[in-house]
Amino acid sequence: MDRNVEALEQMQVFIDGVDERLRSSFENMHVGYPMQTFERFLKAREGNVAKANKMLLDCLNWRVNNNIDKILSRPILPKERFDAIRESQLIGFSGFCKQGRPVFVYGVGPGGFDKAPVCILFLIMQVDKYIKSHIQINEYRDRVLLPEASKRVGHYVGSCLKILDMTGLKLSSLNRLKILTAIATVDDLNYPEKTDAYYIVNAPYVFTACWKAVKPLLHERTKRKVQVLQGTGKHDLLKVIDISSIPEFSQLPLNEPGRQKEALLDFKKNYFSPSHPFHVKLWNYVQNQASIARPPGLLPQPSICVTIPEPDDKSTEVVHLIESTLEQLAAAEKSDDLLNGRVAETNGN
Repeated sequence: MDRNVEALEQMQVFIDGVDERLRSSFENMHVGYPMQTFERFLKAREGNVAKANKMLLDCLNWRVNNNIDKILSRPILPKERFDAIRESQLIGFSGFCKQGRPVFVYGVGPGGFDKAPVCILFLIMQVDKYIKSHIQINEYRDRVLLPEASKRVGHYVGSCLKILDMTGLKLSSLNRLKILTAIATVDDLNYPEKTDAYYIVNAPYVFTACWKAVKPLLHERTKRKVQVLQGTGKHDLLKVIDISSIPEFSQLPLNEPGRQKEALLDFKKNYFSPSHPFHVKLWNYVQNQASIARPPGLLPQPSICVTIPEPDDKSTEVVHLIESTLEQLAAAEKSDDLLNGRVAETNGN
């Protein structure tokens, strides 16, 4: 018997033996593709069946304990809060790649997490809302977008691509490291192998320094997924994504005067705005699911608070290294500023 087939059969026997609540959650996870779901967890644990079963069990317990299966029927209210999250947690959807996989875009550099004073306070008090919003997008991707993508191309599509724009990335990114770490932990432990590639574009020095420090610590599988592209990345992105699905920040040169600011404004308008079709559909879908789940006359269900899983030792080490690197860069930048100030003062005298 093929070793992979045997491993999948062992995982099926394992899942058949868990309690009904966990099996029900697993059905919501696999949306008709249980074997492909087993394969994701196996791949994440290097083919070790026992470790894959443990990871899957932990994931299902997390889903049940945090009501993740109901998260698409619990809107983030009021609508103004949903809009505020969308305008500061910069995530968008630009279309599909040539193989039919969804393409998500992230504004890592121009993120609004660290805008003073409102967004910092909002971040500190509402971290769970950002996590919930991210999980809602994950669940909408897995339960709605990917099944639709599979139907469009006529075969199973179970993963996506992500383009990360680093335009405007500054040392102040340290302020939002907590939320980014929490999101990465949720994805690594509960949505493994859902992203085939991370394309980094418009990367400034601060990212290059962090990447150089962190890269040796990452698993080979993760390193292969991360591709730091030159400049806007348009040439490389066109190999896997049609021009219609490549975001504006990767289509136009950013070295012209005022071009970065203009591209950023276009990007927010086209992808991050709550009025973008993707976010409108997501909001309407959650509202519709909420009305189905709530009998007439009953008050809206309370919002779900999500417990963030504990990161593994490797993830913690990476986070600490990023923090250390950013602190060193900040110290060097401050030293340069002081030196330049003294030089300017000397020249002035």
